[in-house]
Amino acid sequence: MACRKYSGALQRFAQELAAISAGQMQVQIYANSQLLSDDDEMQALQLGAVDMLAPSLSKFGRLGFPEFELFDLPFLFQDAAQVHRVMQGRVGQALLAGLQRQRLVGLGYLDNGFKHMSANRPLLEPQDFVGQRLRVQSSRVIAHQMRALGAQPVVLDFGQTRRALAMGVVDGTENPISNFWTQRMHEAQTDVSLTSHGYLGYCIVVHQRFWQYLSPLQRAWVEQALQGALAWGNVQAQQRNTEDLQALRASGHCRLHTIHAAQRQRLRQALEPVYQGLAQRIGPQWLVQLEKERAAA
Repeated sequence: MACRKYSGALQRFAQELAAISAGQMQVQIYANSQLLSDDDEMQALQLGAVDMLAPSLSKFGRLGFPEFELFDLPFLFQDAAQVHRVMQGRVGQALLAGLQRQRLVGLGYLDNGFKHMSANRPLLEPQDFVGQRLRVQSSRVIAHQMRALGAQPVVLDFGQTRRALAMGVVDGTENPISNFWTQRMHEAQTDVSLTSHGYLGYCIVVHQRFWQYLSPLQRAWVEQALQGALAWGNVQAQQRNTEDLQALRASGHCRLHTIHAAQRQRLRQALEPVYQGLAQRIGPQWLVQLEKERAAA
């Protein structure tokens, strides 16, 4: 299978599947674009070049599933518990079921973490973003978010981001701290604003043709191994972001800025058109149901 970034959870999935199946099923992991680029991976899955992918949720919008961009909405979730309630609830399961429209089978979700803003100045107020060229994933919601703040979104492959920052092609970007630290982006940015403004996660997906090729017992093995590996991986993602933030603080390479409640509210108000735009594209019922699940005790 191919995955975009760190492969700890997927390596654990491979180990658990080999153990559960007594060696009858083996998984080979291709991480960090070793096998495929951002633009190629979904086509490769549909053509059968790979059996399983872990693409970011943002990528499903351009494949004809704009409802997945719900997870790109800024300042929507307060913590991972809210994200997981939505994923495990009606919204998250409906998103997975909807993948059948293109003969895809969604098997689960994997966290990366909450995103923060980086640039060569603090980005804490709407006016701070004006004129900034900011690297983003290919997502209409994220691009709309940047434009609503007066910034220019620049779509780049994740693997090109560090170089683009160093060369001044873009002024800044948004990332979980683990991405920022492991890609050494702190060497090309002076300021990190701890906004926690958006969530970044992945969906584990296979092609229906491959899934039907497996026997019922094999599918049960895959689901069992994956369930345990994803739960473990989500805990690891949170720990990794905490540890990498500590390492970033200790490095002294960047100034770290904490966003205050009033600043967060001003940014959220400036981004209200992003919510309205997505509701118009996918229907308001998605946001209504998501809000019910997000706010549930």
